[in-house]
Amino acid sequence: MPHEEEVLTGVDGRLGRITLNRPRALNALTHGMVRVIDAALAEWEGDPSVEAVVLTGAGERGLCAGGDIRAIYEDARVRGGASGPFWRDEYRLNARIARYPKPYLAVMDGIAMGGGVGLSAHGSLRVVTERSRVAMPETGIGFFPDVGSTFLLSRAPGELGTHLALTGAAIGAADALLCGLADHFVPSAELPALLRDELTEMPVREAPPGELAAAREWIDTCYAADSVEEIVERLRAEGSRGAKEAAETLAGRSPTSLKVTLAALRRARELDTVEEVLEQDHRLGCALLDSPDLVEGIRAQIVDKDRNPRWNPASLDGVSDADVERFFAPRGDGGIGLVPEDRSS
Repeated sequence: MPHEEEVLTGVDGRLGRITLNRPRALNALTHGMVRVIDAALAEWEGDPSVEAVVLTGAGERGLCAGGDIRAIYEDARVRGGASGPFWRDEYRLNARIARYPKPYLAVMDGIAMGGGVGLSAHGSLRVVTERSRVAMPETGIGFFPDVGSTFLLSRAPGELGTHLALTGAAIGAADALLCGLADHFVPSAELPALLRDELTEMPVREAPPGELAAAREWIDTCYAADSVEEIVERLRAEGSRGAKEAAETLAGRSPTSLKVTLAALRRARELDTVEEVLEQDHRLGCALLDSPDLVEGIRAQIVDKDRNPRWNPASLDGVSDADVERFFAPRGDGGIGLVPEDRSS
């Protein structure tokens, strides 16, 4: 069987086109894919014949389900040292997308999660469809919402971003628009015509109703608390079905990941640029790589699929403020070169 390229790139008229091409793996992102995308964007940035870039995913299921976490799992198990460099290059790519000087259209049709959000939500034109499912589900595998997503989520209305970051809830088109993760709704049936017409005009369409707007009151009240423990207490006491379900979801997440994620969100609100947040992400990712919860979370969700992770520590009260602070400590390696290390600490 001939080898298929994991990323297809090329120029079509005035458009540079990038297609993630691992449909059987839901276009999960590998280190090689990151390098190819970054090289294409760097080349087109200085090419006057390329006026805009379009990112799509091959297959019918979605844009990208995230990074190749099986590879991260194997690396973390043996302390192989491959994940840090992968995240370094991935986060640099996220920064390039966020500052890209030409229109960058990401088609978030179907699943766009984890690293898929990093490739799309930092772009200047972000399209969702009725099939879109957007999420940062990392607390369920002992990690945290990375790829600069806390920069975006910390700036969502009220505490919606806190809710999404801690629970990992997947949202549809209307809620992605509400949270500032997308710009335009286009029915999936109209995507071929949109891309064929070379983006001459973005259609104005109304997305199907979402769920978050109606839940704003209890979300804003409960997630405004200063600690994960208090957030859970407020959710349990609030009384609504949505709040109860959120509390149950948090009970199954990694206690370490929840506390690190809340701290990362609060710090991201005070950071001025996505580059500073990405530097913070790299520091956190490398630190969590040495945490037992990452390997255990991926094992339970992806490898053995028993959905029964044994977190360590097993409860929120086992994770102290000092424990959380250690994850944010400068590593002394200069970071990933987006900003001086002391500006993201």
